[in-house]
Amino acid sequence: MTKMTQFFAVAALVAMVPVMSVAQSGPYKVLRTEKVGGVGGFDYVNADEAGRGLYVARSGAPGHVSVFNLDTLASTGEIADVSGHGVVVDVKSGHGFVTSKPVTMFDLKTLAKIKTIEVQGSPDGMLADATAGRVYILSHSAPNVTVLDAKDGSIVGTLDLGGAPEQAVLDGKGRMYIDLEDKDSIAVVDTKALKLVTTYDLMGKGGTCAGLAMDVKNNILFAACRKPQMMVILNAGDGKIIETLPIGSGTDGAAFNPKTMEAFSSEGGGTLTVIQEKSPTSFVVEQTLVTVPRAKTMALDGKTGRILLIAAEFGEAPAPTTPGGRPGRAPMVPDSFKILEVGK
Repeated sequence: MTKMTQFFAVAALVAMVPVMSVAQSGPYKVLRTEKVGGVGGFDYVNADEAGRGLYVARSGAPGHVSVFNLDTLASTGEIADVSGHGVVVDVKSGHGFVTSKPVTMFDLKTLAKIKTIEVQGSPDGMLADATAGRVYILSHSAPNVTVLDAKDGSIVGTLDLGGAPEQAVLDGKGRMYIDLEDKDSIAVVDTKALKLVTTYDLMGKGGTCAGLAMDVKNNILFAACRKPQMMVILNAGDGKIIETLPIGSGTDGAAFNPKTMEAFSSEGGGTLTVIQEKSPTSFVVEQTLVTVPRAKTMALDGKTGRILLIAAEFGEAPAPTTPGGRPGRAPMVPDSFKILEVGK
């Protein structure tokens, strides 16, 4: 390490100390960290509040889905030989779906595979509509939304949004909202007609939005964005921006807890931002909790009010193979995969 490198390293540490000490103050803390290991990449984590299951899809070869008890974080099973980004469950039909290609449908009780469903695009994000008995599979490439019947896995329809969808929410009144990461906007979809109604431009207040949450009662959307690092809060009815608040770097997920009136943004930079809704027109950053690097996606357990994050440790990225090229992908440290439980 050179003297200049040492200087910047020390300066960075000094700069972090007051930020971290302030960030940790607040009602939330990391209650426990469960090191569960395993191989494969990871993206989304899904909590089944009713069935008390926590689902984590691991990508790569051969790939698998790990299932944990939502209360104890103990392993309860695995779906082998399926590589995907995430899992969505429909309790009424008793079926789960992995955003693999093809999409994998399985039985929630036995975890046995039922069938695979050939879809276009590249399955990534997902959302279940328990009322309509539908599952929405999101893809950055067209068609951006593939709609499945949760009972039998048949394709109900598809929808192009003109952008790359990341996270979707439902208002329970026939509207679905989806943030479009590459368009800095939010798509508004009529779920009955399966039609794009309009898009809300975030007007430069937030960009590269990867998380979306909703206060259904007050019809308010929370868009967690990366560039700039802002939570853009807007009226779901007309798209009018109400407020913008700073969040941490690398957001990739958001959630809203109607019991506490708090919105959350999980961030790969190693933070969890908590925003308090004091009223439908008043919002404040309640806390920026330090978690661990790479803990960028989250799931809210609505029963306990706790947040589940997933992360792993990574080694040094290999040097570029060509002069001026980009470095390779950093390798995951073996068996370093972990689940963090955050609560009050």
